[in-house]
Amino acid sequence: MLFKLTGSSCSGKTTLAHAAVGRLRQIVMHDFDELGVPEGADLRWRHRMTEMWVRRALEYQDRGIDLLLTGQSPLGEVLAVPSAPLLDGIAVCLVDVADEVRRARLAERDPGRWDVTAVDAFLGWASWHRKHAVDPRHRPDVIIDNSSPEMAWYRWTGWRTGDPRWRTQRLDTTDQPVAKSVEHVERWITEQRKVYQVGELALSHGWAS
Repeated sequence: MLFKLTGSSCSGKTTLAHAAVGRLRQIVMHDFDELGVPEGADLRWRHRMTEMWVRRALEYQDRGIDLLLTGQSPLGEVLAVPSAPLLDGIAVCLVDVADEVRRARLAERDPGRWDVTAVDAFLGWASWHRKHAVDPRHRPDVIIDNSSPEMAWYRWTGWRTGDPRWRTQRLDTTDQPVAKSVEHVERWITEQRKVYQVGELALSHGWAS
């Protein structure tokens, strides 16, 4: 399976993934940007890299190992990459945090790097993530316009809110101890594995047809 922790910057995705993966078996963790982010990286770059990571997940899948991937690709992008239907299962969790906390974390992590416009862009991206997680019809243009030509958006653009395949778990880390958030991620992965094993995971083989 592919387990994806998504969300805007400074929500705690990587910290939680590193801690959670050490408490589970048959799973590895990678960060979307660990191979480097080129200057001028754009939407098409993110789509190409999402496909690359899905292919990496398929390699692990052949060895009976799950992949826990952190990054900013939302559910709609994961489902649209060419190789997504080949995965045994897909589960996505939005790691979120209140705007004022994200703002403070950005300033602490990268002092002086982001101006007001850039910070507002991070917050706007976070807001879009929250709405996308609930409703597949919310501003799909944000990820579809000027996207890579191989992306298969038709797989889900006709879905509506409430479709069992459109499910993103949300974890709000605001004012929550890291240890508690790690437990949440561990429990989410364990539960999704169980759902898959009993044949009730909506995003398992056949979801794209």
